[in-house]
Amino acid sequence: MRPVPLSERQLAAFANKHAWRIPFDTSPRHLAGPGDARHITHGLAAAGWSALSDPLSAEIVLRSPDLRHSLQFDPQSATSAWWRLRAEPTDTQPGWYAEFGELVPAEVLAGFTDALIALPAQQPDPWQPVTSAGWHRDSDSTARSPDSMCHIELRPLSEFSGRSSWHVETCEPGDGQFTGPRIWHAYFDEDVPAHLVGAFLTALADRSPLQRGMYDRTGHYSAAQEPSPLRPQQVVDAHTARIALLRAQARSARRQQTEPAPTPAPAHTAQPTARR
Repeated sequence: MRPVPLSERQLAAFANKHAWRIPFDTSPRHLAGPGDARHITHGLAAAGWSALSDPLSAEIVLRSPDLRHSLQFDPQSATSAWWRLRAEPTDTQPGWYAEFGELVPAEVLAGFTDALIALPAQQPDPWQPVTSAGWHRDSDSTARSPDSMCHIELRPLSEFSGRSSWHVETCEPGDGQFTGPRIWHAYFDEDVPAHLVGAFLTALADRSPLQRGMYDRTGHYSAAQEPSPLRPQQVVDAHTARIALLRAQARSARRQQTEPAPTPAPAHTAQPTARR
């Protein structure tokens, strides 16, 4: 396994692509299309993830420094899942699995992978960002976007199980109670940490638009696009600043994980009073 530190050349390649493209604000996010996959891979490389895949292959496989987490991107997948993330079990934590379809916006998936890099944050309720963004809560376990094209469901594994997995689907408008063909999906098994699911849903429900080039593929023709007030260089600068932040967060997380726990002070034992 060889390290793949994010090089200046790789950042320059990202800049060269985006610095000459007029950005268009594209919304809602679930219809913005895949965008640039380097939002995900650059972040992980900056955090020290290593490449396992053949550099001449269309498939990308990255693994975390602690060897526990892995990401696979396979645009030739025989299934609808182009992105797969896995965590191996440890002595204290279960393994887990998550997958994402071809047209999931890279910036939304990056919300998940960015949270994986940093130390776990408190996220008591993954539904909170969805509710705050005005999504419709049809029940305690479901929600849908204002345009009803993106659906979130916390689905029990069985009627006798207290455990549930998360399912997100963006679909074509349907007829009545039935949805149309699926555009993209995301799946989180029952052991994916809640703060990671919450980070994905926060990025998904964010009302701010995503930037796409004039001829970039969107998830659906109904996605709204208008010239962005951002200059192309501002899009590049935002990416560079985020990468620097992720690199610093990863270093901080590694330091805290490797520092020895403080030795507790010895308990003070009261001495018996001497008899007279």
